[in-house]
Amino acid sequence: MSTPLISSVAIYPPLGIARIGNSNEYFLASDLPGIAPNPPGGFKDSEHRIKKQVARFRIYGFDEAGNPLREITADEANIKWRVHAANVKAAWYQFNNALDLPKAGIPSPVRNSDIKGADRQQLIIDPGSVTIEGSNQSGEEYHLNKGRFFGKEVKLGELRTDEKGRLLFFGGDGDAASKDNKPPVTFANNDGYHDDTCDGVVRATVEINGETFEATPAMVAVTPPDFGPGIFGVVTMNDVVQDLFIREMDYPDSAIDPNDLQLYRPEFYRHIYPIFRRLTDTQWVNHGFFVLFGKNSPSDFTAPEMLKKLQDNSAENKAFRERLFNWFRDPDSNEYTPVKIPPFYGDGFGEFVKLAIVDLPITRIQYKRLRHWAEGNFIVSEPVPPIPFEELPVEQQIDSLNQAPFEECLGGPFHPGIEITWPMRVKMMWAAPYRLKVVEEGESTQLDFGPLLSPQIALSEDGPVSKSGPGALTRWLGVPWQTDEASCLSGYNPTTYLPLPSFWAARVPNQVLSADSYNRMQDSNLNIAQRLKHFDYRQDWLRDFGTNYLRKINTMVHEWHELGIIAKVEQNTGNNEEGYLPDEVWKETGRHFTGEDPTIEQVLIAENAEEQPKLLRSAPQRKRTRPTFARDER
Repeated sequence: MSTPLISSVAIYPPLGIARIGNSNEYFLASDLPGIAPNPPGGFKDSEHRIKKQVARFRIYGFDEAGNPLREITADEANIKWRVHAANVKAAWYQFNNALDLPKAGIPSPVRNSDIKGADRQQLIIDPGSVTIEGSNQSGEEYHLNKGRFFGKEVKLGELRTDEKGRLLFFGGDGDAASKDNKPPVTFANNDGYHDDTCDGVVRATVEINGETFEATPAMVAVTPPDFGPGIFGVVTMNDVVQDLFIREMDYPDSAIDPNDLQLYRPEFYRHIYPIFRRLTDTQWVNHGFFVLFGKNSPSDFTAPEMLKKLQDNSAENKAFRERLFNWFRDPDSNEYTPVKIPPFYGDGFGEFVKLAIVDLPITRIQYKRLRHWAEGNFIVSEPVPPIPFEELPVEQQIDSLNQAPFEECLGGPFHPGIEITWPMRVKMMWAAPYRLKVVEEGESTQLDFGPLLSPQIALSEDGPVSKSGPGALTRWLGVPWQTDEASCLSGYNPTTYLPLPSFWAARVPNQVLSADSYNRMQDSNLNIAQRLKHFDYRQDWLRDFGTNYLRKINTMVHEWHELGIIAKVEQNTGNNEEGYLPDEVWKETGRHFTGEDPTIEQVLIAENAEEQPKLLRSAPQRKRTRPTFARDER
């Protein structure tokens, strides 16, 4: 049988996610959705610096019918990669809120409005296109270091290739600074500031068997570090984009029984359990989640007896399933339901009160699947161990590369977000499921849409979400990224004692199990009550930054890399016959502070320090009642 001829080639993943780090060491982003990287020696190097997460891009060949044939590597082809990435945050519009919110998007003026005309080009960090080809290539000529911010060189990363000629994209070092040497004063719109996140278009020309192909292009985005690797959002960006693809773009819904196409049936371990499991896993990065869903809680969804009930589809168990289903916020409801779950802030928090958009719902598809689960209409399945990527059939490799980068990014709240944000749920952005529309090669990202960017302009046919180019994805986020992460934490209501809701706990932890508490919990010489006391104790992740808001965001700009990574650790609880201690633990690792930040004095004399109360978002004052599910079961 003859080998099918290659008719076209495409780059995968269609969107790769690299993450900032100030170390020279790195690890590769996961190729498998829901499987976190596990770099040898952890996520920091021996000098306490954070390792970079590197996005790896591959080429796949397809036949005339569009069926994938195989990965194409340097073993059989010449692959020339071209990458054009940029950071245009400072030249973009301010963030107020997500502009696709129905009747709620707030028009935004430009950032750095005092800089006008041709001078605004100095706000754009654009190193131009960089080309690399061959195997095991690296060097200064492949660094993205030709971009300038008011004359200052800003390195946005570098390109390398591996032994198979695949592209490796390294992000920046996490540098952020003010051209005026002023401290930051707010969460997302600090004029005069830049950082070294970026995004852009990845292209490739492939010469194989005497033919030359131009690959379907992809994109890369460089985001902040993942401070909670292996802890996934209750709503991931993959949930968000799949919801769009399934409902509006004819993407096949996998929650269908192939033996009965008239019956919609989600699969328990594929579609249902991840929602519950992620609520419980968030216990390691937020104390409120620990109290409500964590170890020894009645709502610990990983406990064997609870898991047994969750996957019981009998009529006798229906009341239990319906009760849990009713905990969840209906994404189609306009009712303000702060006592429902998940306990996260929504896209409208901060601008609106007592509206549905103030709190985060799960997606419509997630809610639909839970509704069927509550009715008992689901497939009782067994957990499937992950298969190594190289052992997957080619179709599954492509499916995995589509989903993995989105699975590790949060799906809300988009206020503005940490990695990629609200435009991803706009249909106009997409050429096809998982493949973004991109500008023509050599075309810059349009930045001028008038004095105010309104929802009508943003969502117009030729608006900024109609196609993506260098800098188009990260421009919607805060500048610098550090100030947003240090601002958007969790609320605290003394009437419930719970630090809830949260913004982005899975990526930006709130309260954590410290190394000291973990070590005391592990001490089998202590009695179980004493060990439990240490296990139950959570510390503020940002405890070293103080409580003054301006000091906190300024310290984050300079000392973000000193913070701990909340990572899964191998552990032996020993002498745990009662089962009160967890089998799996995410603890604070690599926390390392060297001393007082020398820039603090700047913060204390900041010109607008009197505006501090208006800037504070880390401890919202809105009143919330204890969630009814917690009250009813405790």
